[in-house]
Amino acid sequence: MDEVKNELNHVENFNVGDVIKGKVIKIEEKRALVDAGYKAEGILPISELSNLHVEKISDVLSEGDELELMVKKLNEEEQELVLSKKAVDTEKAWEHLEEVFNNGETLEAEVKEVVKGGLVADVGLRGFIPASHVETYYVDNFEEYVGKKLTLKIIELDRDQNRVILSHRAVEEEEMEKKKKELLQNLDPGQVIEGVVQRITGFGVFVDIGGVDGLVHISQLSHEHVEKASDVVSEGEKIKVKVLSVDRDTERISLSLKETLPGPWEGIEEKVKPGEVVQGTVKRLVNFGAFVEIFPGVEGLVHISQIANRHIGSPQEVLEPGQTVKAKVLEVSEDDKRISLSIRAAEEDKNNEELEKFQREQEDGSFQLGDIIGDQLKKIKDEE
Repeated sequence: MDEVKNELNHVENFNVGDVIKGKVIKIEEKRALVDAGYKAEGILPISELSNLHVEKISDVLSEGDELELMVKKLNEEEQELVLSKKAVDTEKAWEHLEEVFNNGETLEAEVKEVVKGGLVADVGLRGFIPASHVETYYVDNFEEYVGKKLTLKIIELDRDQNRVILSHRAVEEEEMEKKKKELLQNLDPGQVIEGVVQRITGFGVFVDIGGVDGLVHISQLSHEHVEKASDVVSEGEKIKVKVLSVDRDTERISLSLKETLPGPWEGIEEKVKPGEVVQGTVKRLVNFGAFVEIFPGVEGLVHISQIANRHIGSPQEVLEPGQTVKAKVLEVSEDDKRISLSIRAAEEDKNNEELEKFQREQEDGSFQLGDIIGDQLKKIKDEE
C-alpha cells in the first residue's frame, strides 16, 4: 500500500467534470476505492456505479479493474475526491443513442426488470419499453422477458428529460412489412402454399400465408355447399390453399381450399358402375330431364325419356326438387364428368324382381299344397 501512496504523491490538476482514468484498489460494501493519481484515494460510491440498480459492488467490479471516471466532487482541503462511472457511461450512452436514433437504426439490449407499465432495458441508460411496445400481440407474463435480449428501435429520445423510450414491436412490424412485400412480389396464381386460419367471417376465412392475409371465400372452402365456414375450418388450423389471384397494389389475395382437395368426380368410376341402382336427390328440373345428386357435388342426368314408363310432357309432371329417388346407372365418365341415370329402368327392375318373387312364392305354395293333399289322401287310404 505504501507503494501506492507514493504514486499518489504525483498530484494531477483535477477539476469537477474532468474524465480521468483510475484503478480499483479496494472494494467495500457501499463504495470502491480508486487510485486516480490524486493525493488521496478516490471514492466511487455504489450510487455512481451504474444507471441500473446494483445490489453489491462486487457484482460489477473487481480489484485491479481500470475505469474511466468523471470527477463529481473535489475538496482539496479534506483531500476528498468523489468519482462517477455512471456519468461517463451516461455521456457515452447518449452519444451512441443519438447516433442510432438519427440514423434510424436498431440496437440490441438486455431486459433488466419489470416495472409498472412495461420493461426496463440496459442501453447504457435505463431505457423504457412500454407494455404496448413489447410485442405485436398481447403479452400476459412480462417476467419471462427478464434476462432476455431484444432488438429495439428508439421511438423517443429526450436528453433534457433523461427519457429513452424503446420499442420491440416497431422492429417486428418493420420485419413483417418487409416479409409482406417480398411475399407479394413472389406470389403467383396457381401456387399451393400452407397457411394458418386467422379469422372466420360470414363470407369466408382469412388465412395468414406468411405475414400477409389472404381470403378464402366461403364458395372456395369445399366442393360441397357450405352454410358456415366454421363447419369446415377452425381458427389456428393449418391448411393448404391455392392462390387464385394477387393484387399487389391493394394487397388483396384470393385463395382456395377447395382447389387443393380431391374433386367430387375423382375416382367416380370406382365408386359407381353401370347397372347399379343408386339413391339420390332431385336437384334441378330442366326441359330435357332432371339432375339428381347421388354423391356430394356429383349429379347425374335422368333424361326425360328415362323418368317414367309412360310418355310425359315435362319432368315436373313426375318429379320435384328435393325428392328422393332411385335410379339405375346407365353410363359413367370421370373425364367428361357425366353420369346417365334411369328412374324408369330402376322401377322396371324392381317390378321384375317383385314379379319373380311372387312367381317363386306361387310355385313354392303350389308344391306345398299338393304335398298336403297327397298326404291327406294317403292317410285316408291307410285308414280304409
